[in-house]
Amino acid sequence: MGTSLETRNPGRRGASPELNVTPLVDVVLVLLIIFMVVTPMAVKQFWVHVPEKSETKVEPARRDEPPPVLTLRKDGSLRINKDVVHADELGERLPRIFAASGDPVLVFDAENGVSFGEAMRIMDLARASGAVTIAVSSRELK
Repeated sequence: MGTSLETRNPGRRGASPELNVTPLVDVVLVLLIIFMVVTPMAVKQFWVHVPEKSETKVEPARRDEPPPVLTLRKDGSLRINKDVVHADELGERLPRIFAASGDPVLVFDAENGVSFGEAMRIMDLARASGAVTIAVSSRELK
């Protein structure tokens, strides 16, 4: 069944193993049939909690002044609006700015050519300094 006698080498007689693929094919076909039967029965839905519709209109919050803009320049310098600051000063300056405005929103702007890692480091510093929402500024490509 799984062996044969070799007649090519008369000095060495004995059984040599052969691979019988029939049981492997049987198992694969049975698995194929099982998956074909089970797949249509799989649940293809999920639950989503949708909030109730409110009749009252919610007005967006109006700001008297725009949020502060943190700018990272190519040379590594930082500016909050127009003031030049050092990265070590962010932990002191940003909480005061957020406390004065009452809204921890910051706009982040980086010049072209600034490395992604440096931009992420500065945004992490801003987040650690109390910025809850960081909006990334973008410019049109020319």
